[in-house]
Amino acid sequence: MQYDTNSCPVHWERAIALVDMNCFFAAVEALDFPELRGEPLAITNGSLGTCIITCSYEARAYGIKTGMRLKEARKLCPELLQRPTRPHVYAEMSARIMRALHDVCPDMEIFSVDEAFIDMTPCQSLYGSPGYIGRLLKQAVFDATGLPCSIGISGDKTTAKYAAKLNKPDGFTIIPPWEARQRLAGAAVTELCGIAGGIGRFLAERGVHVCGDMQHLPIGELARRFGNSGRRIWYMAQGLDPDPLHLDVADPKTLGHGKVLPPKTVDKEVLLTYLIHMAVRVCARLRRHQFEASEFYIGLLINRQWLGRRVKTSSPTNDTQTLIHLCKYVLNDIHNGQPVYQVQITALNPRRENCQLDLFIDSEYNQQQSKVNAVMDSINQRYGESTVGPGRLINKSEMPNVIAPSWKPGGHRQSI
Repeated sequence: MQYDTNSCPVHWERAIALVDMNCFFAAVEALDFPELRGEPLAITNGSLGTCIITCSYEARAYGIKTGMRLKEARKLCPELLQRPTRPHVYAEMSARIMRALHDVCPDMEIFSVDEAFIDMTPCQSLYGSPGYIGRLLKQAVFDATGLPCSIGISGDKTTAKYAAKLNKPDGFTIIPPWEARQRLAGAAVTELCGIAGGIGRFLAERGVHVCGDMQHLPIGELARRFGNSGRRIWYMAQGLDPDPLHLDVADPKTLGHGKVLPPKTVDKEVLLTYLIHMAVRVCARLRRHQFEASEFYIGLLINRQWLGRRVKTSSPTNDTQTLIHLCKYVLNDIHNGQPVYQVQITALNPRRENCQLDLFIDSEYNQQQSKVNAVMDSINQRYGESTVGPGRLINKSEMPNVIAPSWKPGGHRQSI
């Protein structure tokens, strides 16, 4: 059900909007290249990419999905058009969208590259009803970018996000807070943001399949299993999500890069090249934002399961050569010729750099490496990534960047 923007009371105790762009990357491509409009379109990581990052609604009508292999997708739609990703263009467009939203309502949580929660509560005294403010937000996005968006409005974050996806594309859906419990009652709990996989199975085993079932499950049972997150889930299913907007960008709990490989890659030298490339990116990103880590996860995706190791360094580091040595060690330890589909390197629990050197570390070597890294970073930032880097990457296959789903304008997450 869609509401007229003036049909609800002017002032809500709490009014939250979720602004969601429609097939964002594909929409940007169609905006910049009009000949692509209305066509089934798939975005891949570079012109040689084989995995679909996202696709247009026209492609989705054929059953094509994010994560599908291009070869498989073309069996469903032989006319599918492939476009290489342009991450810097998407990043600039995302920043433009967020600035436009901020100009209307400054209390905003940037949820991902193409989503933002807006707290409209204090703006009601200035603009009027939540519905009217939602229309202002929608128009602001279009004026800034020429792109439509979908907006969901309710009294909490979870219900607003659920509402936003009900009438895509270019939707506008209001679920008043006093109707949220009823509107969610028949929705599968796994349709709510954050409930999937293990949590979904846990709930299903206790007879909770749709949100309306949640009222029969004691909140304490969820709390014992999942702590405060479990309590929040219990309220989420009843349209009472208590989670506030997180207006500041918190320090990351992890920081990593991964890459989908050509299908069934078994050559260890090729795998090492990809791992070294990811190590270069992870360390450059750590240094750019003044972070370091003493524990890293290095993994290979084999038969839909991750095979990897957590490895520790003697002290926190953001040195590329140190991480490359760890990659060689892990690769030799875990890979026995199995086909690999993806590689991943993640810095775990990164922390701010400590300028005080450890007395037990070769300080002369450490200082020399820091100078080398600083010069390399400066050159690469000016002339482009991999202008200077490990020699092995000179003859690497094309590995263009991909914008991370968690990319956020501002702070350490403004990275590609």
